[in-house]
Amino acid sequence: MRKNIIQQVELHKLIAIVRGIPHDQCMPLAQALYDGGIRLLEIPFNQQEPDSFLQTARTISDLSNAFSGKLLIGAGTVVSTELVRLAADAGAQYIISPDTKESVIAETRERGLVSMPGAMTPTEITLAHQSGADFVKLFPAGALSVDYFKAVFAPLGHIKYLAVGGINTENIPAFLKAGCCGFGIGGNLVNKTWAAEGAFDRITAVAQDFCCAVRS
Repeated sequence: MRKNIIQQVELHKLIAIVRGIPHDQCMPLAQALYDGGIRLLEIPFNQQEPDSFLQTARTISDLSNAFSGKLLIGAGTVVSTELVRLAADAGAQYIISPDTKESVIAETRERGLVSMPGAMTPTEITLAHQSGADFVKLFPAGALSVDYFKAVFAPLGHIKYLAVGGINTENIPAFLKAGCCGFGIGGNLVNKTWAAEGAFDRITAVAQDFCCAVRS
């Protein structure tokens, strides 16, 4: 399974970050994203609201079941081994973190899932890779800039990178040209206001724009 997930990330390149979307909106939102060409979704845990963790796991489970064979569902903002286990039991296929923790990476690999920890500096990036990360999430990529990524990639080009934070249709081509494997897209794609209004056709249109950007 891990090999297939890695291949799908490299093929489709876009992971939609479904953050702060109520459970009852997630199904039509996921369908809208799928209709726009998105094939990977990240459902993040809200670290400010630990009481919501079980609901997040339920959302992961419901989406995994409803879109089996269509969408690959992962868990985001996973900062502990406990959350890795909760996400894995819910059916998450990859684990995304904002930081690099060796224990989280190890638990992810032990569970047979794909590991995507976040890192910023060359030291953090190297630690994540050596600890078993399949992809290293450069975060926050938009603030760091393509030039920063190029500087890091020059000596550390053997590592697979995902650019996350501040990614849009305009800077995707430059990151791809510089060697980036894929992207995590949050508010620029998953518009909470549109979802609340039921304007899922607009989300589908934006998803199509992002898919065009990676193909270009």
